[in-house]
Amino acid sequence: MSLLEPVEITAAMTHYDHVSDLVAGRVQPEGVKLRCLEFKVEEVFFRFERFREWEVSEMSMATYVSLLSRGDTSMVGIPVFPSRVFRHSSFYVRSGEFSSPAELRGKRIGTPEWAMTAGIYARALLTHEWGVPLESVEWVQAGVNQAGRTEKVPLALPKGVKLSPVADRCLDEMLLSGDIDGIISAHAPTSFENQDPRIVRLIPHTLEAEMEYAKRTGVVPIMHLMVVKRETVQSYPWILRNLYTAFDEARARSVARLAVAPAGPASRVPVLWLEEAVRKTKEAFGGLSFPYGVEENRATLEAFANWSYEQGVAHRRMSVEDLFPSQVGSGFRI
Repeated sequence: MSLLEPVEITAAMTHYDHVSDLVAGRVQPEGVKLRCLEFKVEEVFFRFERFREWEVSEMSMATYVSLLSRGDTSMVGIPVFPSRVFRHSSFYVRSGEFSSPAELRGKRIGTPEWAMTAGIYARALLTHEWGVPLESVEWVQAGVNQAGRTEKVPLALPKGVKLSPVADRCLDEMLLSGDIDGIISAHAPTSFENQDPRIVRLIPHTLEAEMEYAKRTGVVPIMHLMVVKRETVQSYPWILRNLYTAFDEARARSVARLAVAPAGPASRVPVLWLEEAVRKTKEAFGGLSFPYGVEENRATLEAFANWSYEQGVAHRRMSVEDLFPSQVGSGFRI
């Protein structure tokens, strides 16, 4: 290969508007010929974690932090965060049984995996916002809607925390039968999706709670990041910054599209009331930035690193500087 030929690599991620210009080739990383694969995020995670089938991958924040904390440096993170979701809406209970989150103290709560990013943020709400210590809950691990789900990474559970796996039942079934009192899950239980009146969200109106939380704490939960195989970085040290720049350009283009989407007589996005959503987002965050980068997300990254260790997903306390190499943790200004 001559010095002028681009490096050919493959990246896998799920579909997002803010990566669509990169996938379509309208944005190109400097020096890279990028082949993009799009799968459901669960398939991306499974195939990369298990087989390392491509060079660049979307990755669970919890898995990444857990691996790093145990000395696994086979992948290098870049501060590109394609998925961010608040987790106030991730608590499911039986209708009429709870009037406040604090009443979960002493109850049995199911989780599909302890080492799941959504679970880390949700349990942080329990402990740091609602005064429910981890050890005050009896935790049950099982698939949300299918039996047989298991943990994917080793845990270092805090002293006093009890987590019991159940292999032959699913959490939805156990919640309906009364064998557990609640579920924490990124995916809703089937009963809720089917509008079964017996199952409701613990917090029925989450928007106001999430906006207040974000303004007060500066935490806007990061679910996923992009990672690169270490051997690729060792061969091409410049590739991290060039990939970051391309992802950020694709994000900026998406934000620009959404910023003008509500304007004019025609609907540019197939979503009704988008103008109201854009207004509320600007009100909460000062714009539609959805930022990448380390410093732009330090409050969220520091909180997540601390909570991962507190909850036994990370096996040692991690700093933000542990998560990302310096060449993508800082930038230049003109």
